[in-house]
Amino acid sequence: MSALYERHRTLDVAVPGGDLRVGVWEPTPSEESERASADAAPAVLLVHGVTASHLSWQLVAERLPRARVIAPDLRGRGRSAGLAGAAGMAAHADDLVAVLDALNVDTAVVAGHSMGAFVALVLGERHPERVSRLVLVDGGLPLDLPEDMPTDEVIRLVLGPTAERLSRRFASEQDYLDFWRAHPAFARDWSPALEAYLAYDLVGEAPELRPSTSYATLEEDSLDQNTGHDISAAQSRPQHPVILLSAERGLLDQVPALYAAERLSHKVAAVPGLRHLPVADVNHYTIVLSDRGADAVAEAVRAEISADHRAAVDVSDARRPRGS
Repeated sequence: MSALYERHRTLDVAVPGGDLRVGVWEPTPSEESERASADAAPAVLLVHGVTASHLSWQLVAERLPRARVIAPDLRGRGRSAGLAGAAGMAAHADDLVAVLDALNVDTAVVAGHSMGAFVALVLGERHPERVSRLVLVDGGLPLDLPEDMPTDEVIRLVLGPTAERLSRRFASEQDYLDFWRAHPAFARDWSPALEAYLAYDLVGEAPELRPSTSYATLEEDSLDQNTGHDISAAQSRPQHPVILLSAERGLLDQVPALYAAERLSHKVAAVPGLRHLPVADVNHYTIVLSDRGADAVAEAVRAEISADHRAAVDVSDARRPRGS
């Protein structure tokens, strides 16, 4: 068994409507001690995308061996798909606070991919004391949608291909893997980690296997992400240091990317203090689901952990009486 899977465990956390499944990668032992202390390790909270699960972060988690990495299946996805109650960015943010409470984490560096980046921003707005720094991974900024587009058109434009996939049924796990193997996003980046992530997504019984994501929750989240008040407020006044990592290509490995380069600078400038780091040679999926992408995301997270540590030391030094 690899060190990654030895670190990984799951637990269920009570939230309104049921239990949220949470993946945790505990820190590996340091050379100085036989056992790393989870309480002493920096905490990193990872928030997945709109139809993903906590296992979308496994390659990133592998590259953060000294951190305590926490990643839930958001309500309506993965093993949290059966949760009752409303969704939306605020509901997910409040669920994340329950996760931090259950794991005795006061504050964390928070990274979100795609829709998870929007959730991360709202978490920072609603519960600023639980967040130290934010890493947005190809998400978190407004998408290019026509102004005054009717609600049903927003849903259709944003969810079209995804809705079709969620409605399909698969005779076997291999059928589902073959479906994704043909997807242009993964032409160069098929891996055992990707297969494990995709297999985890399936629920039901053969020959009626289906993706776990709840379409009703997906619809509610997508509408809130693109038109809701919570995210617009969070984008206009981030309360923490925040960095955006943007992929070079889009969902189908195409150019333009999700955030077209010619418009991205204006979006970045509209968010006070936002720093932008483009990531080459990845698309919207492989920025977290490939070795290249995971390298870049983990490096950014490690840099934020280090900056957070330096800031804490500076505060401690400033409070220390002179001459002590």
